[in-house]
Amino acid sequence: MFSRCCQQHEMSVRSLAVLLLGMVAGVVSTAIASRLPLVAFQHHYNYHHHMYDEQDIQQHEDATAPASESHYFPQSHHFGDGRGIRILYQVGNNEEDLPECSPWTVCSKVDLYETPWVERQCRCPGRQSCPSQLAATDGHTITDKTRQFKLCEPVKKLPKCRYFRDITWTLVSSADNITEQIVHCHCPRAAVSYLIKRQAVQSPHGLLAYRYSFACSPQSRLRCQRKEPCRLFTVRKRQELLDEVNTNTLCQCPHGHVCPRHHTDPGVIAGKSYTEEAIKTYSGYCIS
Repeated sequence: MFSRCCQQHEMSVRSLAVLLLGMVAGVVSTAIASRLPLVAFQHHYNYHHHMYDEQDIQQHEDATAPASESHYFPQSHHFGDGRGIRILYQVGNNEEDLPECSPWTVCSKVDLYETPWVERQCRCPGRQSCPSQLAATDGHTITDKTRQFKLCEPVKKLPKCRYFRDITWTLVSSADNITEQIVHCHCPRAAVSYLIKRQAVQSPHGLLAYRYSFACSPQSRLRCQRKEPCRLFTVRKRQELLDEVNTNTLCQCPHGHVCPRHHTDPGVIAGKSYTEEAIKTYSGYCIS
């Protein structure tokens, strides 16, 4: 009986994953209306979280936990050390134009999908400065897929999120293109964040804003079926001639096969395009 129920749950999850590929169009419409950051395209593909118990989750974390991400760059590698890393500003063109950070607000977003680039969000209060290392070991970094979120405060003071229950961070995007990302807790190691709630709110400036709430999930352990995509890519070409990319892993490839990690890799098929926001979608399939 238990086995039959699990099989039914897996079939339901697979059906939802396929449906969500088509739902990207609806989310893109929201993005056009509110100009939300592409990070809000993340979705949750493990709807039936009761398929996991706490012991299974812990074993999964231990088996899949990656090594420290500091191997991407030496710990001495900084944004402004003259190595050609592009720094963008959410507001204006320099540090003085940025607003002051609220408590536990992301001050910089680091994109490591391709060539690293940084988007400065706000200034840390007082004499503090936003951490500028391209490493996740500086004590001020939350890692989510191919992004790093830098905080003014030390991450060790954050509580650990519970799967599917706690809000790990909220993202408020207003009509004036100002966004604020506030972190509430950190996801367990090897977990991924997913969009759990969207709310219309009033910004401090009296403008209509949207609040996107994200929770934590263990990575999908479902095995990909034949002709089923293993990863979804949503790519936006920014005005700064940079690609902003979100990836969503849908399932695990069978033994001897790998899932493409980049939207230009073999095994990736282009999907829909949305020219107004310069957004394209791609589906990656397992290859041997």
